Amino acid sequence: MTSLLVIIVLVLLAVALWQLTKIFDLTQVGSSSDDSQVASDNDNNVQGYVMFGFLAFIYIFTIYGLLKWGNLALHTPASEHGLLVDNLMNITWVLIFVVQFITQGLLYWFSFKNRGHKDKKALFFADSNKLEALWSIIPSVVLACLILYGLYAWNNIMFVDKDEDVIEIELYAQQFKWTARYAGQDNVLGKANVRLIEGINTLGVDMSDKNSADDIVVSELHIPKGKKIHFKMRSQDVLHSAYMPHFRAQMNCVPGMVTEFAFIPTYTTSEYRELPFMVEKVANINKLRAEKSVDLVAKGGTALDPYTFDYLLLCNKICGASHYNMQMKVVVDTPEDYKKWLSEKTTLAQDIKAAAAAKEPAEGAKATTDSTAKDTVKAVIDTVKAAIAKVAMK
Repeated sequence: MTSLLVIIVLVLLAVALWQLTKIFDLTQVGSSSDDSQVASDNDNNVQGYVMFGFLAFIYIFTIYGLLKWGNLALHTPASEHGLLVDNLMNITWVLIFVVQFITQGLLYWFSFKNRGHKDKKALFFADSNKLEALWSIIPSVVLACLILYGLYAWNNIMFVDKDEDVIEIELYAQQFKWTARYAGQDNVLGKANVRLIEGINTLGVDMSDKNSADDIVVSELHIPKGKKIHFKMRSQDVLHSAYMPHFRAQMNCVPGMVTEFAFIPTYTTSEYRELPFMVEKVANINKLRAEKSVDLVAKGGTALDPYTFDYLLLCNKICGASHYNMQMKVVVDTPEDYKKWLSEKTTLAQDIKAAAAAKEPAEGAKATTDSTAKDTVKAVIDTVKAAIAKVAMK
């Protein structure tokens, strides 16, 4: 109903403006106005100054945006290659802002300088080899340098030596959750296929593969600081994207194929929480949550819990209705804490055996119950038959 009223009000306002315009036109009847449709010097001057005003708006809004929302950008990277990514990004930003500042200024200045005037005549020339060479060569060189630097950064990030000591972890995506599989003691992931998904084996791991015997499946990702982690990624259903913003890592998870990414964490979770910028950010978030909680409690709701920073694995592809909630907590431990945590986890093979063992007594109990029920029914039938026989004899 509210939407309908808003639409009606807007329509009425449009009609009123239209009528006011007609009234204004009627008031101009008989006046000595210029209806030639040709811009006068005064018109050109006004348009020129308006363009300068728009240029000022662009510059002011750009500066305001940087000051207002610049602190929302990602801060210190938590991986070794993150510095390289941030450096490439910063160079790109600087180039964009410098070029935008210069080109926009020149565009509006020349538009004003060469505005129409009754005593001026526009100069026409078909082409200028110097100008064309200038605006073709300079962008080409700049873009070539950026692309080459980007390829250098990409190759350094993506290269994993076969003999390099890495930790193999699989990230398995499905609507709408993440699951991690560790390679275990042999550091080799067992084969997997979605056709093998059954019961507790939700990742379709091939248990006949010897490398699958020590694989560990978890719902919370733990990785050690200072150790290279080699992620292999799969998707069960649709296109997902594994995105870990603080590690400057992102890779698509494509159904039917395995994609890869590797990085070395440089801050444990507890260390990153203690960084000055993060302490300030968390304090600001909790201040906002506290203010929101006052309103919620006043309305009979529940207060919001205090926010604590954690690394997160997010999905960066719109994969369905609950895409926004597809995330997994990532914990960066010290190497000692990581080993301790991993040693406390059971393997997938052990989990499958435990599930099967728990299933057998239940099936046995069911069979015993069925047998007892059958015996009871048989005894009742025999008793009824005997009673009928006695009555017949009498």
